Amino acid sequence: MEDVYTFTVNGCQVSTSEKKPLLRFLRDDLHLTSVKDGCSQGACGTCTIVVDGKAQKACVLNTAKAEGKTIVTCEGLTDAEKDAFVYAFGAKGAVQCGFCTPGMVMAAKALIDGNPDPSEDDVKKAIKNNICRCTGYKKIIEAIQLAAAVLRGEAPVDEALENGADGFGVGDLAFRLDVREKVLGYGQYPDDIYEEGMVHASALRTPHPRARVVSIDTSDALEVPGVLAVLTAEDVPVNKVGHLQQDWDVMIAEGDVTRCVGDAVALVVAENERALEEGRRAVRVEYEVLEPVRNVHEAAAEGAPAIHEGGNLCQQRHITRGDAKAALAEAAHTVTESFTTPFTEHAFLEPECAVAWPTEGGVRIVTTDQGVFDTRKEVAHMFGWDDEPERVVVENALVGGGFGGKEDVSVQHLAALAARAVGRPVKAKLTRDESIRFHPKRHAMEATFTVGCDADGVLVGLDCDVYFDTGAYASLCGPVLERACTHAPGPYCYQNTDIRGYGYYTNNPPAGAFRGFGVCQTEYALEVCLDLLAEKVGISPWEIRYRNAIEPGKVLPNGQIADCSTALKETLEAVRDVYEANADHAGVACAMKNAGVGVGLPDKGRARIVVRDGVACVYCAASDIGQGCKTVFAQMACEASGLPLDKVRMMPVSSELGPDSGTTSGSRQTLISGEAVRMVAADLRADLDAAGGDLAALEGREYYEEFFDPTDKLGADVPYPKSHVAYGFATSVAILDEEGYVDQIWQAHDSGKVVNPIAIQGQIEGGVLMSMGYGLTEDFPLKDCVPTAKYGTLGLLRADRIPDIHAIYVEKDELLPFAYGAKGIGEISSIPTAQAIAGAYMARDGKVRNKLPMEDTPYARKPKKAAKMTPEQIAAAMAAKKAAKKAE
Repeated sequence: MEDVYTFTVNGCQVSTSEKKPLLRFLRDDLHLTSVKDGCSQGACGTCTIVVDGKAQKACVLNTAKAEGKTIVTCEGLTDAEKDAFVYAFGAKGAVQCGFCTPGMVMAAKALIDGNPDPSEDDVKKAIKNNICRCTGYKKIIEAIQLAAAVLRGEAPVDEALENGADGFGVGDLAFRLDVREKVLGYGQYPDDIYEEGMVHASALRTPHPRARVVSIDTSDALEVPGVLAVLTAEDVPVNKVGHLQQDWDVMIAEGDVTRCVGDAVALVVAENERALEEGRRAVRVEYEVLEPVRNVHEAAAEGAPAIHEGGNLCQQRHITRGDAKAALAEAAHTVTESFTTPFTEHAFLEPECAVAWPTEGGVRIVTTDQGVFDTRKEVAHMFGWDDEPERVVVENALVGGGFGGKEDVSVQHLAALAARAVGRPVKAKLTRDESIRFHPKRHAMEATFTVGCDADGVLVGLDCDVYFDTGAYASLCGPVLERACTHAPGPYCYQNTDIRGYGYYTNNPPAGAFRGFGVCQTEYALEVCLDLLAEKVGISPWEIRYRNAIEPGKVLPNGQIADCSTALKETLEAVRDVYEANADHAGVACAMKNAGVGVGLPDKGRARIVVRDGVACVYCAASDIGQGCKTVFAQMACEASGLPLDKVRMMPVSSELGPDSGTTSGSRQTLISGEAVRMVAADLRADLDAAGGDLAALEGREYYEEFFDPTDKLGADVPYPKSHVAYGFATSVAILDEEGYVDQIWQAHDSGKVVNPIAIQGQIEGGVLMSMGYGLTEDFPLKDCVPTAKYGTLGLLRADRIPDIHAIYVEKDELLPFAYGAKGIGEISSIPTAQAIAGAYMARDGKVRNKLPMEDTPYARKPKKAAKMTPEQIAAAMAAKKAAKKAE
């Protein structure tokens, strides 16, 4: 007689005879999709539920262990709890991508049920096992305390804030449009799609970074019950994809050589995930294992194996202005330092997933990515439909974080290929380990910088070599390397630079876009050099930056004249007092980051409005990956049209319905697409005014606008080339405590007009914490090109390790004429903190930290070894283990 496991879920008794992970039962059997699958390794906390009053992770429990227990998920919250958490998380700006949010809510419920008035430390302890990659935790902590106050009856719920009744224009406190669905967990990410007839696909991936595929035998796999198809390279019409360079094999063919672990060799399609896994195990692949190319030095060596036909040099840039050699020769002071920074894993909470449906003559894909038209282009290329890309329709579901890591296709093309092959809807997703091994990372860098100044500390020149490891495939190596080089001189006034950048293929996992887009690496190096120059000159690190800071009308090192909105000096002034009050244990650093793609490329924003059923429906195919552009666009549409929020509706992001508004990358959506939305809403306003304010009179009208502000290509032969539409600027100050831990971070921003004061705080705090992790704790260790990290060992900072973060906004009276003067905050917030922390340690102990993550800090110290157990303790531990096993 088979065992039957019975337990209570959200007040209902359920039973199953299948022993399986509780996470899978809740999602796959009960379809309680608020319980998210972020890692299935007990590391991220997205699947947190309440079990017998305590917060637990559903992925570490199974149905047998749930016997007799009472389980609550977000779906089982009371109406009062739902309203309290929705209001609190929305009012405090605690929601961004939203994938971690239901797990945070359930951890908070367990806390509040036992402690109705939790302190900040209580909240930190309660959510320390829940990772958030977006917010920096501070807003989540504030939201949980507010929710507790609401549930105690000590704080009211402001319904007008959620529905926008008090105003939803530019600069208003705007409650994000997606808060409720994300907090309560009913918002749909691709993995939340369950549909009759849907099947599953997954690739068999090579364990070898470099090996010749001698043979692939799929015969046994095809005999597995439930397996529908096993596809290989010969089944792919065009076996190449790639964001910019089509150098990425969809699958490695027999006779070809793998380039990194995770390369797909075969694609199995099956009725269910059990058959899928059995089918993958049954595919037989014979390899001839080859020596991998481990780093840029091996890649550049004479006689190195060519990873791609054109050789191992993927991209290079040489950027010059003035005469750096002469300027440095005449400089009063110079410093030369070499730097090493690591690959970094994006660690977004939602693993990659897509669902594809075959259509007549094409395919429809619902996905989580950073640009539906980019995905359409890559998938169409794979099918040989370059001249008919409209045969591929791509739609965004909710996107559980990206940070640049979802610009390349990952599973979208595989789901589409499988759907066309079997004629049924197909879901394809990566496990967390597959995601860590395969999707593009932040580029590892080796660089040598020489920077010089005059006797007063005024910068005169920069000479540097920058080497990027782009791994097995190009991804966005060219643009990232270019941005690293163009931003290497920093946001300062000097005109003599000679910057040489090289991106090499290796057999490491690919590298591509990552929040900061190459600037985090090179500006770290520059800012460390500035601290050393300040010491030689005899002035403070703050002073050397202030003396050189760019101002409106002055010329940046790339030749662009700084526009009227430039406020770097104001950001320095905003943090001066706090820096100088703590100068012997504080560091300061500045940063700049472009908004928009620029450099002569046709970077356009597009938007369309259709008046339908008395509502202005706004179409703009710009992916919201958590940064909140959907809400920003709604604010701009309300502001420009004069309509209230209930008369404006943001439509789904779709390549079929919305105009192409480019990739969510380069801090471009708020400015570039936002201006297109403003323009088209202004067109509607003109007709609305003519109609006496009667929107119904405009029923069926359509409006379309395109925004494009031309820029100059890199190396343009003009005196003052305009590289980008705009730049944001920031200054960060890091303060250490007596033990050497980061106690406070102050970050002042020139991001133009603040569109949504609620959202910008969390964006800054999240960027600060990501930069702090980059500098101190995060690493991506490789052994012969094979990643050795799990999600739980990446070094991600948790809620109980965050410093006190202070965000300051500097908003000038004169702003850019586009998008109400907004310049975006997404990337620049993640750039200056690591170097400010390095400066703080240098102020404390005089040591230069040229390698990330930094060595010789409290964060880098190995934990003390546990004291040896006595024989009595060993016996007691063994007895306890034996008793626990017997109880199971």
